[in-house]
Amino acid sequence: MQSPSETAKTLAFCPRSNGVSMENRQEFWPDGIQGAVSLTFDDGHETHIQNAIPTLDRHGLKGTFYINPGRGANWESLLPEWKKASVDGHEMGNHTCDHPCSCNFRFHDDYCLEKLSLDDIADTIDRATTAMDEAFPEQKGNRSYCYPCYQSHVGSGSNRQSYVPVVAQRFKVGRGGGERANNPDLIDLSYVWSWAVEDVSGQKLIDYVEKAVEQGQWAIICMHGIGGGHLAISTEALAEACDHLARHRDRIWTDTAIGVTDYIIDRRSELRIQAP
Repeated sequence: MQSPSETAKTLAFCPRSNGVSMENRQEFWPDGIQGAVSLTFDDGHETHIQNAIPTLDRHGLKGTFYINPGRGANWESLLPEWKKASVDGHEMGNHTCDHPCSCNFRFHDDYCLEKLSLDDIADTIDRATTAMDEAFPEQKGNRSYCYPCYQSHVGSGSNRQSYVPVVAQRFKVGRGGGERANNPDLIDLSYVWSWAVEDVSGQKLIDYVEKAVEQGQWAIICMHGIGGGHLAISTEALAEACDHLARHRDRIWTDTAIGVTDYIIDRRSELRIQAP
């Protein structure tokens, strides 16, 4: 076993490789672009139709909307608007049909992650895919996944296991939650990190984006209600952030989760980057 001093000497001659260096990480992106941003919206809220999509459209930006086909009393009435948004270039992402979360939330005493199997998760994902392929055929085979409640396990105790492999078999990218933005050369695309926001200002959204872009990263923002509803931020906050992104589109690339993912996959191949 090496002593600390011997280990230090070894590392001096055999430094660890960390993929693209921080100095060059901005070179990962297209010409002039310093970093990327994806604006994502969970659970198919009516306020997304009323407030989020019009705000994005006014600024010439595209977002990713994670929806649960068939879930909620207003699914059928909102479907024509979702179809229009899809045709207009907003991504319709898979958020499962049933939105299973930890039993600890007590959303549903019988259908919750600790009581589900990998087959159960695959079933709710695949049913959503079938419904979405029918509703949004223009995006068939090219959409991202979103982990309900940012959680990626089934079972409990010694039987607890990750369902990230289930997602990896079906999607190029799965969006979860996390403390920081994503390093494009390092992040596991089957579970990318996002900042889940509630009652934050537009300036805080801008600050988060700018910090990520300064480091050549991919910032993903997770939103729920816009201008009202569950875990909401104000429409004005979203508009302020969108205005900033639109004015700085020469250096900040704003695109859907699947759009940025497709670029990352191609760029990793081009640069011969093997992510962990």
